[in-house]
Amino acid sequence: MQEPTLLLLTALADTPRHGYAITQEIKKMSGGQVVMRTGTLYGALERLLKQGLIEVHQEEVVDGRLRRSYALAPEGRQRLAAEAERIAGTAREATRRLRLAAERPATA
Repeated sequence: MQEPTLLLLTALADTPRHGYAITQEIKKMSGGQVVMRTGTLYGALERLLKQGLIEVHQEEVVDGRLRRSYALAPEGRQRLAAEAERIAGTAREATRRLRLAAERPATA
């Protein structure tokens, strides 16, 4: 799973959000390292909608403009959980190997 997709699904894991709130959540989660542009965000949202990973939670007109909020679909929740487990497993293995390397005597 690509990092932008992972961040987007993670941003929707706890509560539905509209586009701007998603971008702010991604920025917050990444410590400011990832700033998703509007065009990139809405392209990704459309792709994830078509894949069935997210769904439109609510649509409302605000100041004459359509405002949608998005939520994680059941398939998206399953995929995100699987990806989180995969990443956690990789992190555990990296930590294990680093610990082993630190315990070995230094060679000259």
